Amino acid sequence: MNRYHMLLTNVILLLLSCALDLGLNPYPAIGAIPPPPGYHRITTTDPFTNWLRTIPLKKDRTVFLYDGRRKYNQTAQFAVLDISVGHQDLQQCADAVMRLRAEWLYTRKNYGAICFYTQQGVRLNFLEWTKGQRFRLSGDRLIPCTRQGSNKPCEDRACFDEYLLTVFSYCGTLSLERQLVPISHFQDILPGDVLIKGGSPGHAMMVVDMAEDAAGNKVWLLAQSYMPAQDIHVVVNPVEGKLSPWYSIRADTQVVTPEWTFSTDQLRRWPK
Repeated sequence: MNRYHMLLTNVILLLLSCALDLGLNPYPAIGAIPPPPGYHRITTTDPFTNWLRTIPLKKDRTVFLYDGRRKYNQTAQFAVLDISVGHQDLQQCADAVMRLRAEWLYTRKNYGAICFYTQQGVRLNFLEWTKGQRFRLSGDRLIPCTRQGSNKPCEDRACFDEYLLTVFSYCGTLSLERQLVPISHFQDILPGDVLIKGGSPGHAMMVVDMAEDAAGNKVWLLAQSYMPAQDIHVVVNPVEGKLSPWYSIRADTQVVTPEWTFSTDQLRRWPK
């Protein structure tokens, strides 16, 4: 796509977004979004899946950027998660995926499992963070150091948010892609799995719920943030309108979303 066509596309999306009456979202949480006719939510004992279903949704369907402006494209979202985007241009695509995983582990006080890696492989572990580990930048590499007053462990929300900002600043799609485990068969997709393409540009989205019909055919919901940093949102399905916002396993090897197309071999899972 040349520069003229990209500009024209952005103008059209802006005009559509301005004219679009988004209406109010009637669903209080991800787990309240109704499956397509003939489908029912999968029954699971997986705690991460069950937590994802409890994430509250905003009544307002508008996606806002970190600086308070409306995102230019207001046609990609079905519903907006009631999770703060912050006030810096940090919580983008991979960051939103890491945020959801970290938030769940934080609610369980499983601080040692909250762990991500920088592009250079530096380990950022929240349990060590609570004990006073911090980092300073030396050239392009983070060097561990110790916070003053580290004899008093910090586990509160402010401490966790400070940790997340460091993760968002130094981790990305490339490092997260390396951390996650490839799924050999796309048919094995589960809630919590991640579609990810590492790189610049790259993208990442999380499977946040799943349903199936009597024959075992699966459909799922996808959530994303994007660039610039913006509200995390459940996306519509631009290809299968009758299923939207749910996605299904199609005959081809692509997953087409409103703002990115993945191949089915880009499915990953969190390591155990």
